[in-house]
Amino acid sequence: MTYNVGNYLLDRLVELGATEIFGVPGDFNLHFLDDVLAHQNLEWVGNANELNAGYAADGYARVRGIAAICTTYGVGELSAINATAGSYAENVPVIHIVGAPGTSSQQQHGRMHHTLGDGDFMHFVRMAREVNYSVAVLDRATATNDIDRVLREAVLHRKPGYLMLPVDVARTPATAPSAPLDVTTRLSAQDVEEDFRVAATEFLKGKKTAVLADIMTERLDAVEELNDFVTSTNFPFASILWGKAMLDETLPNYAGIYIGALSEETTRKVVEEAEVLISSGVEFTDTTSAHYSHQIDPARVIDLGARGATIAGKVFAPLAMADALRVLKAAAAEAGAVAMDFAGSEADIQLPEVSDSPLKQDELWALLPAHLDAHNTVVADMGTSFFGMANQKFPEDSRFIGMPLWGSIGYSIPALLGAAMADRDSRGVLLVGDGSAQLTIQELGTIIREGINPVMFVINNDGYTIERSIHGPEAKYNDITAYNWQQIPVGFGATGENSVILRATTSRELVDACKVAGETRDKLVFIEVVTDKDDMPQLLRDFGAHVEKMHKSA
Repeated sequence: MTYNVGNYLLDRLVELGATEIFGVPGDFNLHFLDDVLAHQNLEWVGNANELNAGYAADGYARVRGIAAICTTYGVGELSAINATAGSYAENVPVIHIVGAPGTSSQQQHGRMHHTLGDGDFMHFVRMAREVNYSVAVLDRATATNDIDRVLREAVLHRKPGYLMLPVDVARTPATAPSAPLDVTTRLSAQDVEEDFRVAATEFLKGKKTAVLADIMTERLDAVEELNDFVTSTNFPFASILWGKAMLDETLPNYAGIYIGALSEETTRKVVEEAEVLISSGVEFTDTTSAHYSHQIDPARVIDLGARGATIAGKVFAPLAMADALRVLKAAAAEAGAVAMDFAGSEADIQLPEVSDSPLKQDELWALLPAHLDAHNTVVADMGTSFFGMANQKFPEDSRFIGMPLWGSIGYSIPALLGAAMADRDSRGVLLVGDGSAQLTIQELGTIIREGINPVMFVINNDGYTIERSIHGPEAKYNDITAYNWQQIPVGFGATGENSVILRATTSRELVDACKVAGETRDKLVFIEVVTDKDDMPQLLRDFGAHVEKMHKSA
């Protein structure tokens, strides 16, 4: 078989770490999908629809560092664009490959299927430019160069990339890559490092210091350096909701989740009253800061970001985050910086008493972490589940994946699929409300087919609880159709051979179900958890009140 442009693209994706491609077939991508199936290092993961495929790729990329989705032109790619926008907002490099009509068909400007019927084949490319960092319409002469450019920029900038692949271009003969693609992200100037070290040493002298960490630390490949920094200095550290579980929450200097005015008092003091706050990859959003209620004086902040570092507003660039953390470790020692006052938390967490009374939300979220393993990948939908788990401590080496900035409900089920396939050694745990689950429950069939065997908690509380917390607790628009969740998995392929289906209405039933899940590693464990529709975790209740107040004052 002649080596072609499609083969070149697939080889580059594998080189960067993507060994699965998500998507949905369509007539404009079928020949390219033949190349996918023929590739010895790739697996095609067909999804229930393109939106789900995009969410799955997003979850995969958060673990692997890159992912790919393949759809057909027009109807397919537009179904996925919401997921792409989420990846763009949350700095996740997903490559969207769109099988498109052939070059000659486009040049003839015909009224083809999957188009708007006006002969303009660039409508959807223009849409894609708004939610992708780099875009290329591949042609025969420059296809491999454009593939390299889009992939490199997606990885470097942690944003999605878009490739329109006409059917004839995919088959065009090409030469295999002769060298690995250069995606070096740690670009620092030596003199800038030295200037930063001198300034940081002076700034830190004898001061009580704390650390605030967020998800961009992970996106910029600096978690290892940040972990080394907080363990070696013993400075207390807090995380933003977005970056939960990025660092080890079992460490004695872990100070909790910082959410502005909604933070626990001990966490708030560590962050807001430290003489120096080292801010690593922090980008506040209205969700993660309780509508910008954080009280942090920039004059006492050393901020480490994607474009460099600042000390009380003075910029040091180019300076990669990983390099800045390495320099800060030496500077803190030289300056004699000390840990901000922090007593730590109680060694033994008191769990709720197990009973046969109707299960309460606070019991649910307190009990669940006690049953997590040290290597779970927890995916929570943006709602009750996300806020319920926010203040709960996770075991060492856990992951927590959510979408708090884009906040698209339904994200978690396909994202769990992607994240679990990206790391099969880490068991996936899904936390999703019944309302969110109804949007993307079709992907349960793919989860069963792929045999990844996660634990899925579907919180059946009869509606859109996060919306009820904000406005209209009794309004009809926050109600949903009631599903028989015990029967749903069967419709998507669950059998006694591949699945266990349970239901928990009390704390005792929940604990028993969690024990079954822990003992059953070779099957999907689907647990319907029933709580009252008016019950919600306190953090969500407080968050909803904040948002409602904001809307009323707008």
